[in-house]
Amino acid sequence: MIYDVIVVGGGPGGCAAAITCAQRGLRVMLLEQATFPRSHVGETLHPGVEPILKQLGVLNDVLAANFVRHAGVWVQWDGERRFEPYGADNSGEWRGFQAWRATFDAILLNHAKQNGVEVQQPSKANALLLKQIQDAHHQQAQVLGVRTHFGDINSHFVIDASGGRHWLAHQLGMPVLAYSPRLTAHYGYKPQAQPRCEDAMCQNHHTAPSFTACQGGWHWQAQVSQDRQAWVRLQLNQDPLAPTTAPPLAAGEAGADVTWRMAKTPAGLGYFLVGDAAAVLDPASSRGVLRALMSGMMAGHLAYGVLHNGLAREQAAQHYNHWLCDWFAHDADALRTLYTRLQHPPNWVHL
Repeated sequence: MIYDVIVVGGGPGGCAAAITCAQRGLRVMLLEQATFPRSHVGETLHPGVEPILKQLGVLNDVLAANFVRHAGVWVQWDGERRFEPYGADNSGEWRGFQAWRATFDAILLNHAKQNGVEVQQPSKANALLLKQIQDAHHQQAQVLGVRTHFGDINSHFVIDASGGRHWLAHQLGMPVLAYSPRLTAHYGYKPQAQPRCEDAMCQNHHTAPSFTACQGGWHWQAQVSQDRQAWVRLQLNQDPLAPTTAPPLAAGEAGADVTWRMAKTPAGLGYFLVGDAAAVLDPASSRGVLRALMSGMMAGHLAYGVLHNGLAREQAAQHYNHWLCDWFAHDADALRTLYTRLQHPPNWVHL
């Protein structure tokens, strides 16, 4: 059996790709190796994500999940602590989501199933199925599907949404280029009752996330439920020549590799890399989930264009690579500008 698309990974990027393909009538299989619900750090989502969620068909379910909402972010970076609102229109103030990822991911995966995506869970992609293509200039590999524990599955496209381990890139022997020294974000949770306030505006401000510069880096915290806060801290003043080993974790902490990096070729013959599988920036870029959703949707649109609109595979890959590289460069430049405003900016931001 040949599928139009096989998606590896059931997070936001993978589900966005699968839903986009299924909405257009493509035959899609999604492989997710973890059982849900899975533990994952919460996400602060900008109000601009709402049109994306609506296009995917999950906005009403996300609204019904009753995530903590906030009208802006408290920032203390190079001056007084201030509240930075997202904005407002005739309908009122714009509010972001503090999404509990276990719930958010389940909403997306369930909607993929409802749209006809064949979900294999738990199921792991073990290897790529490849064919070597020789043209006038060089030889390259075309992805033809994946090998799983239940057999070889052929497809016209494989979309890797497996996260920062860069599974498909490593399968192809593709370099993943680093643009920062090793960066490890530490995160955890602490009990914290949501403040009670009769005034809605006051309540929104109290529950808003805070983003604070500290010695050599930054600290972030946000209310993620009625009785719990999440926190993340990142130390930026790390020696670019130091060994690439993660610092030890304290009790109750977890760590995530947020080294700035991007796969050299995020799209090629028969494949797309989306979300963290394609590129990673540290959480201060504040667009991790948005980038995952939009890259998944872009990959889905391009796959459909190749299969049904006469778009050449090479053109689709070239378009995706330019689009993702431009986005990565823009966000990396914005982070460098932000970090140069620190009292002791890390030397590597000027490299």
